Amino acid sequence: MYPAPKFGSAPFALNAHTGGSVGVGRTAQEGFSSLIKLARRADELGYHRFWMSEHHAMPGLAVSSPPLVLSRLTAETERIRLGAGGVMLPNHAPLVIAEQFGTLDALAPGRIDLGLGRAPGTDHATAAALRRGEGANDNFAQQVAELMGFMNDDFPEGHHYSTVHAVPGPWQAKENRVQHPQLAPELWMLGSSPYSAQLAARLGRPYAFALQFGDADIDTAMRIYRDNFEPSEVLDAPYSMVSVTAVADEDPNEAKRQASSMAMAMLRMFKRESFTLLSPEEVAAFDGTLNERSIIEMYTERAFTGTAATVAGRLERLQEQTGVDEIMLVIGAYSAEAEINTLELLAKHYGA
Repeated sequence: MYPAPKFGSAPFALNAHTGGSVGVGRTAQEGFSSLIKLARRADELGYHRFWMSEHHAMPGLAVSSPPLVLSRLTAETERIRLGAGGVMLPNHAPLVIAEQFGTLDALAPGRIDLGLGRAPGTDHATAAALRRGEGANDNFAQQVAELMGFMNDDFPEGHHYSTVHAVPGPWQAKENRVQHPQLAPELWMLGSSPYSAQLAARLGRPYAFALQFGDADIDTAMRIYRDNFEPSEVLDAPYSMVSVTAVADEDPNEAKRQASSMAMAMLRMFKRESFTLLSPEEVAAFDGTLNERSIIEMYTERAFTGTAATVAGRLERLQEQTGVDEIMLVIGAYSAEAEINTLELLAKHYGA
């Protein structure tokens, strides 16, 4: 169900991820236009997946509803897999997500991924407005089980949702006496903690680890996932991915300069300020404290930046360290041109 396609000469499948960047001075319309162009180019260059995340109340990012944007991308691309990386399930009713992704699968059969996370994708106040109550994360495993029940239409007889059916989906196909493609969309568990690794293992689902956020212990998470993995109807053995921020450029200094915008956004988030994407020039001119400058430098250095060869070398070392099957590039540049350039340079490096 989850083969590991190679990307040219790369030892892993290479994917692209975006939040739909909307930097200072750019409109949401411009951000979406850039996102669509990025998806088209990733498709043309042979990247395997194109994902986006659910974010709320963040002026530097445009995507608050991945399913809405994905519906547009199904008509803008031809072969690349499209997905949410991810949908923050506690923000939604599982039935609604099953219906939305069933719709996407009908629009682009065999090309849809659904990555699930339990973080709110925003600040505490906005999370409260979305979730309308405390402890939303506490029932995450149950929410995932309900979602799978709706997607597969396989609640046991007597279950209180056994007569509730997601449409489009298997039930509709059965009622209309037509064949329904099974086990689609692909369901991924996302996270950066032992909890998500344990749940992915118990469900027998692929696991994607978000390394772009900090110093999370990926080695422990991957060990937990692999040691506890239980084969399922869709996956016989563990299958994993890691996501990292990456910016490539012929000039390594320019790559690092572009990455500084996202680093600055992280600092602003830590300070409970607006997650605004400032230009590299504004970041360079920022008159911060020594501690603030060190945080910006830390996140800039944490991104995989440099020439295509340099970035590829770091990706390959990460793959050797973690043993993952796929790597997701979180395109962390300020300008739309730099994002496209990153995809093109890495594709060229790997002969794709």
